[in-house]
Amino acid sequence: MTKVVAGPDEAILDIPDGASLMVGGFGLCGIPENLIQALQRRGTRDLTVMSNNAGTSDFGLGLLLRTRQIRAMISTYVGENDLFEQQFLSGELHVELVPQGTFAERIRAGGAGIAAFFTPTGYGTPVAEGKETRRIGGRDYVLEAALTADFALVKAWRGDRLGNLQYRKTARNFNPIMATAARLTIAEVERLVEPGQIDPESVHTPGVYVARIFQGTHYEM
Repeated sequence: MTKVVAGPDEAILDIPDGASLMVGGFGLCGIPENLIQALQRRGTRDLTVMSNNAGTSDFGLGLLLRTRQIRAMISTYVGENDLFEQQFLSGELHVELVPQGTFAERIRAGGAGIAAFFTPTGYGTPVAEGKETRRIGGRDYVLEAALTADFALVKAWRGDRLGNLQYRKTARNFNPIMATAARLTIAEVERLVEPGQIDPESVHTPGVYVARIFQGTHYEM
């Protein structure tokens, strides 16, 4: 069964206003830039986006901030994007800042069906405000809830028509765990190949997690 769609505009056609999205990438590395641009063209609004950061003010998720399509973000880092910083400080954009390791683990837990977990990170800081804490083995911990989303938008180096994905070097970052933690995962790839052309040992995200896939174009180098 092929999971290939014609392009990013078809891939995001059923993402409604108000949806929650996980968007892969670290900085501008490994971001699903074609999918982000398709969302901008379509004008989908009131989005809750979970991503390490928001790209820059003129690329990546910064494009959706510029058009005020994002209502809230769960992220680890505000810097490098003037729009993100301005909207956060003005209160226009709701932002939940999460320690980076905790962010990754909350997504991994969501994909694994784990509702919550205890971590020492953030104990005694504003991160822990309003959350359950517990002392275990002589150390204090904070209870963190798992993260899941309606859609995950991920970027891979290669993918086949069954949805198996292979990432390249640091562009892997948050993409594999996000692919497991959403109701529906959409993948854009630099190279779309036939089943069997990716060595099974090199498959980082099995096709069972991916609902749609397409070959993107015009990647920034």
